[in-house]
Amino acid sequence: MELIRGLLLPFLGTLGGAACVFLTRQELRPLIRRSLEGFAAGVMTAAAVWSLLLPALEQAAAMGRWSVVPAVGGFWLGIFFLLLLDRTVPHLHQDSGQPEGPRSRLERTTMLALAVTLHNIPEGLAVGVTLAGRMAGDGTVSAAGALALALGIALQNFPEGAVISLPLRASGMGRGRAFWYGVLSGAAEPLAAGAAFLAAGLTLPALPYLLGFAAGAMIYVVVEELIPEASAGEHSNLGTLLFALGFTLMLALDVVLE
Repeated sequence: MELIRGLLLPFLGTLGGAACVFLTRQELRPLIRRSLEGFAAGVMTAAAVWSLLLPALEQAAAMGRWSVVPAVGGFWLGIFFLLLLDRTVPHLHQDSGQPEGPRSRLERTTMLALAVTLHNIPEGLAVGVTLAGRMAGDGTVSAAGALALALGIALQNFPEGAVISLPLRASGMGRGRAFWYGVLSGAAEPLAAGAAFLAAGLTLPALPYLLGFAAGAMIYVVVEELIPEASAGEHSNLGTLLFALGFTLMLALDVVLE
């Protein structure tokens, strides 16, 4: 039950956001969207530290002063993995007129969905390896820590589903089709989580590296995508304030749920 909850809870956040098309056909205002991007950045940064890097260090504590190697090595592998995806998958970020990755004839809506999919992969990896650490039973990843990570990612997935579905609805697409576009944009997350869980379960000694890997992938998304989008356009401090809110919320969840 804990495994199923951990795998599905973040995806339910995306599903809930996509369901906003049944309530309105208005797009999110740019200021609101940037604020939510800032919130997501705060959640992911805090999760990378408390739910991934610190457990990676604890997992490798027997290595003494070299316990930093799995966390740092895995972190950089995660950075380069997302860099590779960023260069090889055509995608388009919100408020950007220039697609990234190789040239493609894909529709704008498809490339927007691919951008969110790339965002969801590291989140799925984070959930999967955290659940694997929990199932390892050595105490470095608590049930509360795994739940806090799943809840935090579910909260920041809600606006992601809306960011895909609402613009499609506003452009005239039917509610049902716009909803499923939003849902499918989050499908990569439980798939990545399941793959990471299985990989970590088969090779438990590699778990510290995998935790670091997921942290690096998440930080890449934060720095390359979320923070620039939260700061784009007319100057506002809301993105920064929402970053702080997301960061402290994850910190609070990690402590309160202990």
